[in-house]
Amino acid sequence: MKSLILILSIISSLFSSSQYTFLVNEYDKEIELEAKIIAKIAKSSLNEDIRLFIPNITNMEKRVYSKYFLLTKTCENSNFVFVKNNKEDINSCSQKNKLFFTNNYKKLLSNRKYFGAFFWNKSRPNIVFIKARLTKEHIKLPKDYDQFVEDFDER
Repeated sequence: MKSLILILSIISSLFSSSQYTFLVNEYDKEIELEAKIIAKIAKSSLNEDIRLFIPNITNMEKRVYSKYFLLTKTCENSNFVFVKNNKEDINSCSQKNKLFFTNNYKKLLSNRKYFGAFFWNKSRPNIVFIKARLTKEHIKLPKDYDQFVEDFDER
């Protein structure tokens, strides 16, 4: 009887651990989708090979993003900077010859350095570009992106 209980306990624990693996895979899929969208935006925004810098990038993000980009360890060596929800801002990084993108809508609205944002809202992906900033940075996006361009009065 004890051995039967032991066997059932082991089988039960195996099934519960697969549930956690499922959650990790879902998170991995979300990062994969994010990386694909950022890759498409970056390639549409720049007419050169993309050298991406993400401050405080995690190992999982490195693994996923490296499929689509050449990742740089410093902002200075990049031409596209994707600032995720980190508290520190990257003011030390020169804006010269770089495009700045974020995943924080409030940061997009409050800091003119960013020309656009990709963020999740109610489990849906959202993309926003600021028209005046696109013009300032001489970014010509394909017509596919017109629906994501917003014309804010930035006085």
